[in-house]
Amino acid sequence: MKKSIRLVVVGTGYFSQFHYDAWKRLNVNLVGICSLNKNEASKYSKQFENCEVFSDFETMIKTTKPELVDIIVPPLNHLKFIKIAARNKVDIICQKPFTTSIKEAKEAISFTKRKKVKIAVHENFRFQPWYIKIDEILKTSLLGDLYQVSFRMRPGDGQGEKAYLERQPYFQKMERFLIHETAIHLIDVFRFLFGDIKSVFANLSKLNTNINGEDAGIVFFEFKNGIRGLFDGNRLSDHIALDRRLTIGEMLIEGSMGTLRLNGNGEIFKRKFGDNIEKKVNYKWFKKGFAGDSVFRFQKHLLNHFLKGEKLMNTAEEYLENLKVEEYIYKSNFKKKLLDLV
Repeated sequence: MKKSIRLVVVGTGYFSQFHYDAWKRLNVNLVGICSLNKNEASKYSKQFENCEVFSDFETMIKTTKPELVDIIVPPLNHLKFIKIAARNKVDIICQKPFTTSIKEAKEAISFTKRKKVKIAVHENFRFQPWYIKIDEILKTSLLGDLYQVSFRMRPGDGQGEKAYLERQPYFQKMERFLIHETAIHLIDVFRFLFGDIKSVFANLSKLNTNINGEDAGIVFFEFKNGIRGLFDGNRLSDHIALDRRLTIGEMLIEGSMGTLRLNGNGEIFKRKFGDNIEKKVNYKWFKKGFAGDSVFRFQKHLLNHFLKGEKLMNTAEEYLENLKVEEYIYKSNFKKKLLDLV
């Protein structure tokens, strides 16, 4: 892909490594990196012809005059950076969780609209190859009438005093954690595969007393098309996988003519109704980057939009529906009742 877009990035934390790797392979023209960690910023700068390093975001924007900014920082600074970029007419990619609340998300969307700036949310899970393949299979009606989907999230990284400290220590301080930080991915995947959600019921809990937010919970979903969904998350338990961060769990989709099962190794199995033997679905994907190279896939999709005009997934306005579902999950947990989304 040609170096035909001027990009800047803010953030050099744990997950940023996957962004930088993808941008490098996509051959973008990275003209600036902003970070308070000069060592990490310098390390990434060397990969991009020693592009300039900044400690102040607005200074970087005004100095480099980019067309696009990739925001890879915790949610606390999202709205601030979004407004600075929008005032300077720079299009935006913002890491999830998108801002700190649905109120801030709406403010960000309203502000960028007024400034006529595009904003997309970096949500890469729907670009993981197993979900792309599952989507293809579902479109063939192989399973017949769909009944329900369940996902058991079991990364096994949440036990003890040192939970999350090695990679993303701010996880321990988040007041809303399991749903806002992680299950939001599965909300997006559920909507991608099965459509919009009509109602939710949630029961959330905190098992590790060393953190602030919830780290386990069960959420029931009813989709507008009548399909039922179950998210069963527990960050302290694990699942069978060579890499427990690959799929972070297991999915089962059930229909009138059979079932699909996704395991922790990214393998998909189908079983016809009435049979006792599963058959493995053959499809290709590569162990590169993050989770089947989903960050690369998503960032390539973004560039295809900005450079070629292809339709953009996960615009901030569309992503707002995920945040609405998230908000109702927390309301349901507080009220201990099933809630219809309105």
